[in-house]
Amino acid sequence: MNKVLRAGRRATFAVFLLNGFVMGMWVVHIPAVEERAGIDHALLGWLLLLLGGGAFLGMQAAGPLSDRFGPRRTVPAGLALCAAALVLPGLATHAWTLAGALLVLGFGNGCLDVSMNTHAVQVERGYGRPIMSAFHAVFSVGGVLAALAGSQTRRLDWSPVAVFAVTAAVGIVLAAAVTPMLLRPEAGEAGEAGEAGEADPGAGMGAGAGVGPEPVVSGTEATPGTRTRTRTPGRIWLLAALAMMLMLSEGVANDWSTLHLKDVLDAPESTAAFAYGAFATAMTAGRFLTDGIAARFGSFAVLRYGSALAAAGLTLAALAPSVRAALVGWTVFGAGLSGCVPQLFSAAGHADPAGAGVNVSRVAGLGYLGMLAGPAVIGPLTHLVPLNIAFFLPVAFCVIAAVAAGVLRTRDQAPAEEPRAVLSEGSS
Repeated sequence: MNKVLRAGRRATFAVFLLNGFVMGMWVVHIPAVEERAGIDHALLGWLLLLLGGGAFLGMQAAGPLSDRFGPRRTVPAGLALCAAALVLPGLATHAWTLAGALLVLGFGNGCLDVSMNTHAVQVERGYGRPIMSAFHAVFSVGGVLAALAGSQTRRLDWSPVAVFAVTAAVGIVLAAAVTPMLLRPEAGEAGEAGEAGEADPGAGMGAGAGVGPEPVVSGTEATPGTRTRTRTPGRIWLLAALAMMLMLSEGVANDWSTLHLKDVLDAPESTAAFAYGAFATAMTAGRFLTDGIAARFGSFAVLRYGSALAAAGLTLAALAPSVRAALVGWTVFGAGLSGCVPQLFSAAGHADPAGAGVNVSRVAGLGYLGMLAGPAVIGPLTHLVPLNIAFFLPVAFCVIAAVAAGVLRTRDQAPAEEPRAVLSEGSS
């Protein structure tokens, strides 16, 4: 296996892990930040929309930049910006300063999200087999580590500013450390790989691996900085729409699973918390397993049967007569959803190597809006129907995703191109 490609994969894991850790640190310290800013829960809810809005703007900005300059440049910049911006909410002393801080933090997170996923697609293309889901699993691990570390620093009575400053420093140092390990832009990479004399990392991998590159949509050469961008293909918008529906479904679990057990099934708060825990654990474990499944059966199968399993799990949770049955349902829901969205990100990136950044930004951006829309959609529905019945909206979205999974067949069935090792600058 090409050493540079392995280094690129390790660097991508590190970036995903730290991104999960940075955002996890923010979540853990929300109560302390809220208190310092002197705001109530209602105002905080509105301000959090700025975090999401900033992320969406950052995603749309990072897409063209990744295509023009390559993720080798945009990933370190996004990581440094996201990490540094974490300090700002800790310094906020009133609503207006917190609003600005969250907008900047969201923008940095959005830039990093698209850049690191674009680089992950590039690494996956070099490997010639599915590896995207593992990156997303490591992001979840970063959030778990942040929860553990944040709990300890709160116990030691560290201020949010101190914790955020240390986290930011680690992020900036890591941004500098991983830069030499990131892969070069893909222009001319086939020739570069040949010059390296390395064995192809994915030689022998067929279309069943699920990552065979597709024909370039635009018909222009995949050279960052020289490409004339055409309009986004309809297939990318379909992938984005599916991401929106599935990430809205994921957001429903984040926001409503605990309340479901508490309000619908009368579970005590200590027990109700296990609903989200079961879902999140199944999501993380499922993402570690998904790449092997996608390599064997294709990304089409992951999306179709994963979405169908998610629909069945959420239906079980919604109709569960007991807490135990509901926990099983939320677990199955998480397991089913776990590998679906990474397949959509991967498909968008592979659709057109020269436009991978913009395509990923479309899918990630609409997906993120879907996750933000979860509370706004389900909340009003509960005025019309009970909470558990409102869950049948995301059930319907999962069914639609299962039916529309054929959109991934183009990538799974495309003739597999020779996997290509990508050299970093200065490599011999």
